[in-house]
Amino acid sequence: MSISITVLISSVVLTYLLRAFAHKKQIIDIPNERSSHTLPTPKGGGLAIITVFLMVNIYLYMNSQISSSLFWALICVLPVTAVSMLDDLFTLPAKIRFLVQLLSSLLALYILGGVDSVNLGCCIIEGVWINIIAVISMLWLINLYNFLDGLDGYAASEAVFVGVSVFLLFHNEVGLYLALASLGFLLFNWPKASFFMGDVGSASLGFIFAVLLLNDAGNPNFLAWVILLSLFWFDATVTLLRRFKNKEKLFQAHRKHMYQRLHQAGWSHRKVLLGSIIFNLLLLVGLWFSKVEYYLYLLGSILLILWSMLKYIDKQKGFE
Repeated sequence: MSISITVLISSVVLTYLLRAFAHKKQIIDIPNERSSHTLPTPKGGGLAIITVFLMVNIYLYMNSQISSSLFWALICVLPVTAVSMLDDLFTLPAKIRFLVQLLSSLLALYILGGVDSVNLGCCIIEGVWINIIAVISMLWLINLYNFLDGLDGYAASEAVFVGVSVFLLFHNEVGLYLALASLGFLLFNWPKASFFMGDVGSASLGFIFAVLLLNDAGNPNFLAWVILLSLFWFDATVTLLRRFKNKEKLFQAHRKHMYQRLHQAGWSHRKVLLGSIIFNLLLLVGLWFSKVEYYLYLLGSILLILWSMLKYIDKQKGFE
């Protein structure tokens, strides 16, 4: 309990100090036609989440409370954090960011020993080829988490939810500490946000979740990670596919994600955020009362619900 309180307080204090620093150095997110906010807001608060999270993991490692492979795989987030922080400050070429993300993903996957099997609860899929899918998945999760950080509290609340959920479901303390580190920042990011996460937070969180997910690839709780993150990866993946179908420039900024179009349709930041929280809580309830061998069927049901939500949003605000 004392560690949990320390993590939360440390995150709050560091976020407060970083916000003051961002104000002083004018590290500000200026609204444009693609933005969902209207006022210039300091950014870079995600650095507090990652710093506190890594510090508590160092403590866990020194006290043999986390495996060596998982610890060093999580440490591989540092290059992603560094290049994302530089991008927040100076806007780096996409190729440089992608190369760093790729190298960090490959190194983390190597440290984890690769992925030779995926446990779907009802069956196990094996093969060396899974490692290719694993690297692609890591890169996608890094970037999609960045794409979904476009509304007050949205990405931070997702991190809190997923972390708390895996702790409740599987007693995963790493998830709990990630949730508490994110919660400290969320207090400043709740609508109306006074501090933004920035790429330094969103890209790094995506990497961390990718590592934690792949670390459990061979365990029965693998699909739980997929289900808990379903709101984010469904929105990002379907949006990308639809933009590809429309022959749009995929690397051009846009406002076509489900949550963005809901906001454009008249939903406030707070309403969209509360809607996502309610949906996520339903995911947790479903996992809580479901047996592992039924996770795949639960995922199928969730995808149908998400597809219905997509069609509802299409009626509220077209995919234009």
